[in-house]
Order: sequence, then C-alpha cells, then structure tokens
Amino acid sequence: MSAVWRASRAAVRRRRLQTSVIGVVVLVSSMALVVALGLLDVVSGPFDQLFGRVHGAHVVATFDAAKVSGAQLARTAHRPGVRASAGPFPEAVIEMPENAASEMPGMAPGPLTVVGRADPGGPVDRLDLFAGHWATGPGQIVLALPDAPGIGSGPHSPLGKRIQLPGQRPLSVVGLASSMSGTAEAWVSPRQIAALHPTTYQMLYRFDRAATPRQVTEGTAAVTAGLPSGSMVAHQSYLTLKAQVAANPNTFVPFLMAFGILGLLVAILIVGNVVSGAVVSGFRHIGVLKCLGFTPNQVVAVYLVMVCVPATAGAAVGTALGGVVARPLLHQVFQGAQLGTANVEPTIGSWAYATAAVGMPMTVLLAALIPALRAHRLSAARAISAGSAPQGGRGPAVQRWLTGVRLPRSVTLGLGLPFARPGRALLTVASVLLGVATVTFATGLSATMVSYGDVVQGVGKAQLTVWRGQPRFDQTAPHHDDAATQTLLRGLPHVADVAAVGFFDVRILGRSEGVAIEGVRGGRSALPDDLARGRWMRGPGEVVASGRFLAKQGLRLGDSFTLSAVDGRQERVTLVGEVLSGREDWMRADWATVTALTPDAQANQYWVRLARGADVSAYIKAVRAADPGLYPTKNTMVNADAVTVISAASALTLMLTLVAAMGVFNTVVLSARERQRDLGMLKSIGMTPRQVTVMMVVSMAGLGLVGGLLGLPLGVATYHAVIPITEHAAQLTFPDRMLDVWHPETMALPALAGVVIAALGAVIPARAAARQTIARVLHTE
Repeated sequence: MSAVWRASRAAVRRRRLQTSVIGVVVLVSSMALVVALGLLDVVSGPFDQLFGRVHGAHVVATFDAAKVSGAQLARTAHRPGVRASAGPFPEAVIEMPENAASEMPGMAPGPLTVVGRADPGGPVDRLDLFAGHWATGPGQIVLALPDAPGIGSGPHSPLGKRIQLPGQRPLSVVGLASSMSGTAEAWVSPRQIAALHPTTYQMLYRFDRAATPRQVTEGTAAVTAGLPSGSMVAHQSYLTLKAQVAANPNTFVPFLMAFGILGLLVAILIVGNVVSGAVVSGFRHIGVLKCLGFTPNQVVAVYLVMVCVPATAGAAVGTALGGVVARPLLHQVFQGAQLGTANVEPTIGSWAYATAAVGMPMTVLLAALIPALRAHRLSAARAISAGSAPQGGRGPAVQRWLTGVRLPRSVTLGLGLPFARPGRALLTVASVLLGVATVTFATGLSATMVSYGDVVQGVGKAQLTVWRGQPRFDQTAPHHDDAATQTLLRGLPHVADVAAVGFFDVRILGRSEGVAIEGVRGGRSALPDDLARGRWMRGPGEVVASGRFLAKQGLRLGDSFTLSAVDGRQERVTLVGEVLSGREDWMRADWATVTALTPDAQANQYWVRLARGADVSAYIKAVRAADPGLYPTKNTMVNADAVTVISAASALTLMLTLVAAMGVFNTVVLSARERQRDLGMLKSIGMTPRQVTVMMVVSMAGLGLVGGLLGLPLGVATYHAVIPITEHAAQLTFPDRMLDVWHPETMALPALAGVVIAALGAVIPARAAARQTIARVLHTE
C-alpha cells in the first residue's frame, strides 16, 4: 500500500486540473447538501424534542360543564390508548381590561382564557414557570407569555401588576409561564377559578399512538365515547401546533431539497466523467505501473485514492462552509420560532454534517469505481500501445458525413468530435441537462415568488399606512374622529383611494383561543390583491382568511361559524375566500360585520393608495400638516420571504451552473490532450488558432444544445412537482396567475442556457489548445 500511496500522490500532483475539478465539485455539492439537510432537521427537530421533554398534550379538549361532570371526564383517563392525562381543569373566560393590557407587554385587551390548576407540573403539559411563583391563593394569577429576555424583570415586567375585573377583587400577577401545548392564556388556583364562574372543563390527553392525524382522531373518539352528545365543544391536536411552527421553514424545504438532489446528481456525473477521462488519458501510465509490478487491484486502488484525496478535502471544506452559509439562511427562515417554552434558535444536527462529510466521498468513490475498473482489465502491452485518441468507431464515419454539410470546416469537425467518445459525451450532456434543469426550475420558482411577494406586500396598492396617535404611547391624539379622518385623507392631493382598517378581538364560539378580525371600510382598491381561492366579501356576514387559519380551525370555504364579541354579541359568518397572507388567528371582514359585533368600533389605521407618479414624501408632509395626531409611514415594498427564496435559489443555481461548466471544462481539456497530434496536423495544414477555438467550443455547444432541450422539460416537471408540496407544507394556495410562468420568451432562455454553460466551460481550454505551437505539439508526440 505504500507504493500505491506514493503513486497516488504523484498522480494527484501531476493531474492538478482534474484534482481541482473534483475537489471544487464535491465542495459545492457538500455545501448544498448541508443546507438542505440542515433545514430539514431544523423543521422537525426543535418541536419534537421540546414537546417530548414537557410531555405535551396530544389533544387539548374542552367540554361543556353543563352537559358533563368532572367525575365523568376523570374516568376518560382510563380509556384504552390513553398513555397519560391531566384534568379536568375548570375553565373560564374573563375580560382583560385595556388599561391592564397596556401595562403588560405581550397582552392585549379582550377575552382571556383562564384555567384553574393546582401546580405547573403533572403528567401532561408541564408548564415552564420561568418567572415568579405559582398561583396558590386567592387574588393571584399566572400569565402565559413566551420566555423572552427581560420579560420577567425590569420596569416593564408584568409581575406585580394588578388586573381589575368588574365585580371581582383584583388579580395580582405572581408568575409568568409558557405552555408548549398552548392550553391557556392564564392560570389561577382551583379555589380562585370558582369566583370566575367557569363554564367549561379542560382535559389534556397523551395517546399511545399519535403520529398521524388519523391516530389522533381515533384517540379523541375513544376518550369521548359514551359522553353526552355535544359535550365536547372544542379540541386541538398537537399536529396543528407543529404545522404552525413549521409552516414558515416548510416553505423552503421542498425547493432546497430539489437543489440538493440536483447538486448530488451533477457531482456524481461529473466525478464519473473526470475519473473516466483520467483512466483513458492515463493508459500509458497504467501500462507503466503494471510493468513496474503493480497488480490490477493496485492500479485500481491508485486511481481510487487519487480521486478520494481531493473528494475528502472538498467534502470537509464544503461541510464546514455549508454550516457557515446555512446558519444565517436558517435563522432567516425559522426566525427563532416561538415554541411555547423558549425562543429556539435553529441548530443543525450532527447527522447532517456527518452525512455530507462522509457521504459525499463515498458517493465519489462509487462514481469512480466503474471507470477505474477499466484500468483493472487493461494489459500492460495494450495500455502502453494505446493511442492518444480513438481511431475507430463512429467518430470518423460521422466526420465523413459532415464533410458534405455546407458549414465551415471548423464547425463540422467540432460537431463530429463528441462521437469519438460517446460515453464521455453522454456524461457531459447529462451534466449540462441537470444544469439547465436547475436554471429552468429556479426561473419558474423566482417568477412565482416575485409575484407572491408583490401581492403579499401590496406593491402598487397602498403606499402608506396612516396611524391614529394614542396618548398612552406618548403620541398626540388626532383632532378628527374616525370617519372625518378617512374623509380628510381622501381629500388630500394625489390620492386614489383610502381604506379605514381596525383590528378587534373576538372568539369563535366553542373555541378557547381568541382570534383577530380585521374590519375594512371602503377603499377596496387600496387592499392587497391576495385572493387565492373563492371570492371577496360582498356584504355583512362574510369573511376571508388565510390558509393557516383554515388549517388551524379545520375549516373549508363555504363553512359557517359564529363569532362572539367581548360583550356577548354574536354574529354568524361564512368563509367565502382564502387569501395568501395572514396569521392563523386572523380573518378579514367588511365594516358592517364588525359593527354588528362592536357597534362603536373605530378604525385605528388607514391604508392610502396614491395616484401614479405621486410624491410620497409630499403626501406625508400634507398629512402631518392637516392633523399632527396622524402618523403616516411609507410601506415597505419588499417581501422578506420572497427575497430569501429568490436569493437562495439564485445562489444555488449559480453554484450548480458553475459545477456543470467545470464538467464541460474538464471534458474539453481531456479532448485537447488526447488530440494534441491531430490539432498539430490541422494547424500545419493551415487551420488558424481561431478556427481551432471554434472547433473545440462547437464540439461542446452541440452537446449543450442537446442538454438544454432535454433539461427544459425536466426543470418544468421539477417545478410542478415542488410547488404543490410547498403549498401543502406552508399552508397556502398559489392562485393560477402565479403559476402561469412558462411562456415562449421565458422558455427560450433556459433552453439556450445549455449552450451558454457549455460554451463558458469550453472557451478557456479551447483557447489554451489553440495557442500551442505546431512544433511543440509534434515534438511532444
């Protein structure tokens, strides 16, 4: 093996170009693989780890206390399939006063779900009491807030603040806790909950089998069997929470995995091409090694070690760089997702690094094994006597046929060159094909994301948002009331439309968590054109919401449900449309629906769409002059998610395109070395260096054209396969207009990308071959 190692090191030093190509290809592919695997790990890892650590509830069920007793619910803990349970906990809804909410960060005025619980531990849903102590006596309450830096201490901490309820003694905030399962918004002692007049019970269940929605549904049905009809008024699966946490990063997983797979295939093809060329161009070296006493297995080992050295180095560097590149990208994608118990920063598991660092060299080794076995079969005499270029086969026949074609001789010679090495030509076409497929896929994805970003951000719609000043935030109160403010803003110069917007807390009847309803008055043309399915509201009692809202609430278009306001007013609404953007606890309705729930509702912001060419700064000055209590801000016209997708797609496309071009580069270098004698003879009979360059570039451009034509449909097919996965994972629906990205002018560019990739990879080695003098070439022979 010492002889094998010495021969391999010598081959690595002698074949610097091929060594560099292998190293760079593996480096780039390892980077892409680490990013893709890292994102896949981050999406599911944190939630599953934390959920198991705190024994999160697979199902949080709410029961009507008027229809079922606590004793009946306690017996459900012993039903088959129930691993653990907690409860029944009495549950009440109180009204959070506006003055108390304004003094407590993270709290909003409106309904607050409070549960009576003796301690934060227990067999299910162990709460993270990160500040203060548990509510053990009367007049004490623990608020549910995320564990953010500084929230448990300092002047703005809720600890020690009092909540004054009508007709009740004040509740002092004695602790802050967070629930992984989102079981409540506040907790009090069992004795205190009686004074709040609870109307429902809460039960928390963990099942033996809860990996799929079907298993969760079966477990829920088992625990509710035999209970009075209609006693369970609401329930929430932990899979819904998990989907909400992963919704944003899941937007990026499908396309990053597609890039990772394409990069891996490109790496395998190019490495196979490089090693095959190394074996063919090293026939004489193989013969010399065998004459010196190297066995066939040792010759194969020489070539495998020669490939593994740069592959291992490239994988190590690429894995390290992949971790560096992945961290900011994953942070942007994950945004420190709130998982109830803490802000979890994205961390890539060690298995992703190990897969890239070990898997890529192993992949290279397998890709190199087949062409390296050719060295095993060659005898020493045949290897030494092998010519520098193939003399038989289809190459000469194709060249003779091309002589009758009315094209410049340099072009016909170039078109015939690939037929001398059909295997190498096929590998080159495959590399270019995958490069073009990547460009095509990225082009379609970017077009969709640009359209999505424009719609979500409201490009061309409301350029400004005008806020009403609030004295509690040390702002000046406006001189005009709500309706007068909208009239004022609409009457200023260069205004096309103004929409009055207000957000109000309501509750879906039978659900424990509150939702926000966005009321809109007038100004339809100032609203984002983000309708994905269904239609817009046409009158009272109709709402639209995002796909995440539909997924969380288990609703479909056309479903009706009842909204309940703070004072008990109720309104039956119908879901008529799905919009692209919006939180899982948000819906939009017209102003008549809002006033039916809250008659004295007032807008707190106004969306202003200016006429084309209007000066935004001038309008802001006009608003401030008209009423100092109005605070206009210019809307950002860039969508962060769209920018992240497009940036990542562009970077990965550039990397894979360069890798494919390097494969072409290597092919031209090998062809030039094999045909040194032929090139010298052609130049001796009058072929100019420019014609030699044209011949070599054309030889690859033809393969690039074939790869482009074949890669185009593959890229389109990849796009159509990835988009539905992205929609499902991100809980959104792209309208047809965003998917209509393939047109003749856009299809032509990716088709020609194969020619560009091939030409870029071929031009440098072709010019180097053209610059060699006749005397040097023939002297070498």
